[in-house]
Amino acid sequence: MITRVPGIRVGHWTDAAGLTGCTVLLPPPGTVASGVVRGGAPGTRETDLLRPGMLIEEVHAILLTGGSAFGLAAADGVVGFLEEREIGFEVGEVRVPIVPAAVLFDLGIGDPRARPGPEAGRAACEAAADGDVAEGNVGAGTGATVAKLHGPSFALKSGVGTASRVDGDLVVGALAAVNARGEVVDEEGTVIAGSRAPQDPGEGGGSQEGGGSQEGGGSQQASDPGPGNTTLVVVATNARLNKERAHLLAQAAHDGISAAVRPAHTIWDGDTAFALATGETEADQRSIEAIAVETVADAIRRGTLAATGVPGFPSAREVQS
Repeated sequence: MITRVPGIRVGHWTDAAGLTGCTVLLPPPGTVASGVVRGGAPGTRETDLLRPGMLIEEVHAILLTGGSAFGLAAADGVVGFLEEREIGFEVGEVRVPIVPAAVLFDLGIGDPRARPGPEAGRAACEAAADGDVAEGNVGAGTGATVAKLHGPSFALKSGVGTASRVDGDLVVGALAAVNARGEVVDEEGTVIAGSRAPQDPGEGGGSQEGGGSQEGGGSQQASDPGPGNTTLVVVATNARLNKERAHLLAQAAHDGISAAVRPAHTIWDGDTAFALATGETEADQRSIEAIAVETVADAIRRGTLAATGVPGFPSAREVQS
């Protein structure tokens, strides 16, 4: 799991009734971070700070959240949690917590009025631990779905997944919240979570976002995937990286998304990858990036297969059985 990287802690807040949630990663002090946003529909906060050349190198938390743009409010709770502990970038007598965040659209599944807020962000921080990380229908993956190529009504349930790999002293871990339009494939390119085709030509055209029984969804034709797409990833390593090298690691994380999700980075996606480097060991950049690609893909596949179905959205395992 991503917590195999020493010092990384992960906490979830889950609304199992409303089918939304958020996930917080708390890195150790001095962690260098960067990030890369791709696709045409991102929802983010403070990601500009992560670009090379910006003043800030260290971050104090990363937030992945459901709730679309509304869910960014959960970052306020994370900031408050850190401020109370005097964690942040020192500006005179004030410490300002740096909390980059990214959202996924889950308003078409469950209760569209259920969104993570400041209390949810704080609760996720309070739950953060460095041990086992729950996967599937938890945290930011609670309302996640995949495989919307025939429209959102034919999607499969997905969720949060995490993985890690070790090469000598080098540790690379990843955590993904998988809410992609595309299908999820294995290492050989075989589809493991594919779009459910309509049973007849009229099925799907005019059904509501998130299923006909859900309130608040708009009519979506199968040719129009509508909102509801994005894969959010955090890749962490114990390697010593400057911000420029961390930026390259975030780019490699997107290669991991492309390896597991077909298609990825579309106009409907807000794919976002964060990179964290805790700086404990020296490692070759090419090795770190190669391992990161595999680890991110592993996390995406695990998040998809760990999910359990909810009304209107079966899981990939349920469909396969």
